Amino acid sequence: MQRHLREAHLSEEAAEFTAHLVEGVERHRAAIDDVIRERAPAFPLSEMPPVDRNILRLAIYEVLFDNQPAPLRTAINEAVELAKGYGSESSGRFVNGVLGAVALAASSGDDTDTQDEA
Repeated sequence: MQRHLREAHLSEEAAEFTAHLVEGVERHRAAIDDVIRERAPAFPLSEMPPVDRNILRLAIYEVLFDNQPAPLRTAINEAVELAKGYGSESSGRFVNGVLGAVALAASSGDDTDTQDEA
């Protein structure tokens, strides 16, 4: 990861933020993947395009697991824009749908198990 951060020529703050996100996703990956499986049961993780899968992981980490969570609307909007820019034609809609289901569950209190793991 350090090599990629150096090659990206990010500011120190951006590099630290990026490392924080990547390390957080790795630390909570099993729980994040469980959330994805629960909210997108028709789309097995192994068959999901890697771009979509990893954008979902980042956004779900930011919203449900990070100790400095991003505002829900911001995390969803940024994830959808990334999916539109780097994924397939349908990636933006797919990511928006899954994150919308995550947001609905979070607002109704269905995410209590994931919050306890943070």
